[in-house]
Amino acid sequence: MKLTAPSLVCQQAVELMSDYLEGALSRRDRRRLEKHLAGCPHCSTYLEQMRLTIEASGVVGPNDLEPETLDGLVEIFRRFHDEPDQR
Repeated sequence: MKLTAPSLVCQQAVELMSDYLEGALSRRDRRRLEKHLAGCPHCSTYLEQMRLTIEASGVVGPNDLEPETLDGLVEIFRRFHDEPDQR
């Protein structure tokens, strides 16, 4: 009997997307995420938005941003991370 990993929920999928785009996921996690993406139009749209944002912005490192901009981005991330799951 082959054991399968449990399905991902959207919040878990979103948490894996940066590593997915960077090619840093294990094969198991990559397969789980791709399976989730195949059935979730919301997460697929989110992933496409991330790809477009990366493409539009190019490569930006923390030292490339004004301190106020970096602080603003960190604050947005913290608010997003702390909000109750509405997906």
